Amino acid sequence: MAIQEPPAQGTNLIGLTRNDYKGRASTLCKGCGHDSISARIISVAYDLSIQPTQLIKLSGIGCSSKTPAYFLNQSHGFNGLHGRMPSMATGALLANHTLKAIGISGDGDTGSIGIGQYIHMVRRNVPVVYIVENNGVYGLTKGQFSATADEGQQLKYAGLNELPPIDVCMEALVADCGFVARSFAGDPRQVETLLKAALSHRGTAVLDIISPCVSFNDHEDSTKSYAWGKSHEEVVSDFSFIPVRNEITVDYEEGQSADVTMHDGAVIHLKKLDSNHDPRDRMAALRLLEEAKLKQEFITGLIYINEERQSLSELERLPEAPLARLPEDTVRPSRDALDALMKDLM
Repeated sequence: MAIQEPPAQGTNLIGLTRNDYKGRASTLCKGCGHDSISARIISVAYDLSIQPTQLIKLSGIGCSSKTPAYFLNQSHGFNGLHGRMPSMATGALLANHTLKAIGISGDGDTGSIGIGQYIHMVRRNVPVVYIVENNGVYGLTKGQFSATADEGQQLKYAGLNELPPIDVCMEALVADCGFVARSFAGDPRQVETLLKAALSHRGTAVLDIISPCVSFNDHEDSTKSYAWGKSHEEVVSDFSFIPVRNEITVDYEEGQSADVTMHDGAVIHLKKLDSNHDPRDRMAALRLLEEAKLKQEFITGLIYINEERQSLSELERLPEAPLARLPEDTVRPSRDALDALMKDLM
């Protein structure tokens, strides 16, 4: 076996520096949780030695959807219509299933105008890391309530919200998503670990990240604020991510931990805490979210994972070579074939 040369100091396994994964300077409000998430994506992409040109960034409309400009400036990017990012992801990854994809959305982009697209993307198991930067308001249009806003919440300019919130993690579970997690922008270690695991999952990986809006929704009584998140967070498990290139040497007492092997050979090691939550139990995950809602608990961590479900590209039996790279004479029917088809239809 060939011995891999160690990377130069300050570079990762493919010879890139952390600066190579950065983007433009952010134009968001100072202290916005979205900028923290962008920083975590930069860090994770560097640590995992992701080739930027083999990753696509997709987004819709909103403060969250501006953020792909702030990371991975060498990657392909497409900013589409409000709520329509799942359609773009589906088309792009059917055309080239070898790409990694990160979709950045918001609670309005996903929970309101894009809710139908979101559900169908999940049920089709499109291989994309789908990040919801969730702050409970429309920050780009001056702070109206979004579909995830707390019932009974009062805002200075928006008034009283009388509608119950949509839980994007619950919706993902109902649609049979194979990777569902929730985190908090103020917990960088957890966000990075979940991102690494999500990037190793072969289907849709939903990561709902509570990301406080410092301009319109950072009040202490809001479940989307920094203060509320830090004081109410309930972590369902302590976990670590073990990249496939490293030797796996774990030794924990039986009954206190679980190893989840990802599709690329990487491993998530889960150590159960007081809740004793089993992330492979879908019904337990649904109960966990429903009980958390009733108790007003802020549950974070890996909520559910199913390593067995096939991705859309597998279900469609796509060839090993991406469709986008097949020659024209392979994908375009000949004149004789078209004439024969038309004759059959006459």
